[in-house]
Amino acid sequence: MKIYICLLMILMPSIVSAQNSLTGKVTDTTGKPIPHCTVFIHDLKRSAGTDLEGKYKLTDLPDGKFLVEFRYIGYLKHAELISIKGDTKLDAKLSEEVVELHEVVVTGASGSKEITENPLALSSIDEKAIHESSSTNIVDAISKEPGISQVTTGAAISKPVIRGLGYNRVVIINDGVRQEGQQWGDEHGLEIDENTVDHVELLKGPGSLMYGSDALAGVVNLIPSSPLPEGEIKTNVMMNYQTNNKFIGGTIYNEGNNDNFIWSVRGSGKLAGNYQNKYDGKVFNSDFKELDFDGRFGLNGKWGYTHFNLSAYNLKVGMIEGTRDSNGNFTREAVQNGKISELRISNEELNHYDIFIPEQNINHYSISNNSRIYFENSILEFNLGFQQNNRKEFANPLKANIPGLNMELNTFTYSSKYMLNINSGWMPTLGISGMFQSNQNQGYEVLIPGYNLFDIGTYCLIEKDFEKLNLSFGFRYDTRIISSKGLYYSSDSTFTEVPSSFVKFTPFDKNFNGLSGSAGLSYSFNDYFSTKLNLSRGFRSPNIAELGSNGVHEGTFRYEIGNNLLKPEFSTQIDFGFDYNIEHLSTRLSLFYNYIENYIYVGKLNNYLMEDSIPDPIHPVPAYQFTQGNSFLYGGELNIDLHPHPLDWLHFENSFSIVRASQIGQPESSKYLPMIPAPRLLSQLRFANYQLSFINFQIKDGYLFIEGDYHFPQNEFYKAHQTETATTDYLLFNAGIGGGITNQNGKTLFKIYITLNNLFDKSYQDHLSRLKYAEVNPVTGRRGVFNMGRNLSIKINYEF
Repeated sequence: MKIYICLLMILMPSIVSAQNSLTGKVTDTTGKPIPHCTVFIHDLKRSAGTDLEGKYKLTDLPDGKFLVEFRYIGYLKHAELISIKGDTKLDAKLSEEVVELHEVVVTGASGSKEITENPLALSSIDEKAIHESSSTNIVDAISKEPGISQVTTGAAISKPVIRGLGYNRVVIINDGVRQEGQQWGDEHGLEIDENTVDHVELLKGPGSLMYGSDALAGVVNLIPSSPLPEGEIKTNVMMNYQTNNKFIGGTIYNEGNNDNFIWSVRGSGKLAGNYQNKYDGKVFNSDFKELDFDGRFGLNGKWGYTHFNLSAYNLKVGMIEGTRDSNGNFTREAVQNGKISELRISNEELNHYDIFIPEQNINHYSISNNSRIYFENSILEFNLGFQQNNRKEFANPLKANIPGLNMELNTFTYSSKYMLNINSGWMPTLGISGMFQSNQNQGYEVLIPGYNLFDIGTYCLIEKDFEKLNLSFGFRYDTRIISSKGLYYSSDSTFTEVPSSFVKFTPFDKNFNGLSGSAGLSYSFNDYFSTKLNLSRGFRSPNIAELGSNGVHEGTFRYEIGNNLLKPEFSTQIDFGFDYNIEHLSTRLSLFYNYIENYIYVGKLNNYLMEDSIPDPIHPVPAYQFTQGNSFLYGGELNIDLHPHPLDWLHFENSFSIVRASQIGQPESSKYLPMIPAPRLLSQLRFANYQLSFINFQIKDGYLFIEGDYHFPQNEFYKAHQTETATTDYLLFNAGIGGGITNQNGKTLFKIYITLNNLFDKSYQDHLSRLKYAEVNPVTGRRGVFNMGRNLSIKINYEF
């Protein structure tokens, strides 16, 4: 690390030393100055605020072309590409917000672009939308975005699904660094504090070109808030209470910028009891506790920036089994007289925050650096990170304090790209990314073998922006090497790496290689209508669970068996989309077709009697094995926003998303892919940016909405061996209200967000809820555990 910092210090003086500045004035359409407007340059991670006269100034900037974004609540964002050299001036006029047209994204390109200029299928979710949700994790917060779904295990654990594909087919980028945390597991969520996320960018479709293996479905890019303008310091406190599971959450955050030395520090905590619904009452062992820390410090300058990040994440969560007695009451295993007995859950246990066996305890630590250095005609960016993920599962009451499953995953990730700025306007980018990974088993139960992994990929991306046409194309070559360790049973039935005739895991070495690429264009016919077309090829090597699993996967209701003969997946996807935005109507359509060679999935096994295969009588759960075949998926997303003039504050927002997924050459029972979300229609009536005064206070930038969330029936499911079942449709109603509370002087005292989900307390099961396959309630005859009922969330945000 010392050598790394010294290298940065040596490079800094060699950067172009011109003293560049950017100044200007921000006004509304009438010419009235807009104070406290944020002026932000994404590629430099630099920002400034306007004064009372609407003026701003940014100094010590490098030469080059940069996309400058102007943001202020209640107004449309304005973005403009400008060449900075010497003293540069840029004024901006902001229009009152009707619908957002100028979203700026950094995902899938060499630098920041407006979303309509990027050929890839992209969308973004801002901080305001995240705050307005009642979610308790970041995946739940973004799951209303068309094309995005979630595999859930209760209220605490969510896994992202993009256009029907999830797990190791989705890459998570957290502040520039790839997140690694045993994401192959059904009940393994993201080890990320959602309070650290300012906004989210979603790449829907193969992102292997820049992000490598595992980005077959796309990328979820979690981006923190930009550094404050020079000389500013602020502290933020946010509290959240939710009624359904008596959730209590809070976060405190301090950040500042002193002479371009930036810092931030945050602590967050959550405490939740058992959630409830009409059919199940309180769902036993759905409690969770979370404690997080996050810090960032770094330097900004005319040479670029370098930022260091540290985080610690701890989650303790119950694992819902759904076992019941003959009266339909939840039960749990407990020790009585030295033996394990099945006990009925008392009301006291249901109403407390206590977590019982089986449970998970996850610790995730990370340290990373992301830096960008500007030379005269080129840019060098690199991101380095180290993560340690320790996952413990406690499942045996006789060994309550000893983890059965205990895995420690250490990962070092690296990525770097070198961008050239050629005078002709062509922008070639050369990049490299990959990781080193090691997993060790330390428990008395094991599901996957210990292994070492080496991954490397190199790519070339070329971009060219014409006046209305934007081109982007490139290719990448990846290599992944996985070395699995053997594991055997010794004479005393404990595990050993010394070979014997009783084998748990047979060692293997696998080398996977793949060529991927992308070519696309976007074209703006005028200020209102634009279209895009993209063809991409993705690559994914099998993960360790698919290759080598052999054991009961606690919390998944199955015994998993790997297959080390699996081949890598290759996808070929074509995307088409258009945006049409006029004064009273905004429309966005995205369509896709995706063909996947060697698609890997898990299917249930039967014994010779055509009954469920039970490999381990001590844990009588059915066996599932990984297999593969050729598949195709198609579908799309449609957004329509009506905002009739002169009622610009009134929005009728609608979105529809659909995915159809089938296997090729399979019988009817195996025709459809498993875990495919049902079609979804979301309609919201929204009153935005209203102002109300009462006594000595005012509601500023207020909002009010009511929405209907309809999930269609899912009758296209993987029927073989009763692996999946159909899911009925359901309709949920949600509502929300909030805004900033200001005093007579216009100072914001605090912001409040009130959300009521599942207004009519509808009992339902989502098709991607893993609890759908828990045990049958003997009283009602209903299988599984249902999703959360009515929930009121109150969130207060105070800044000083």
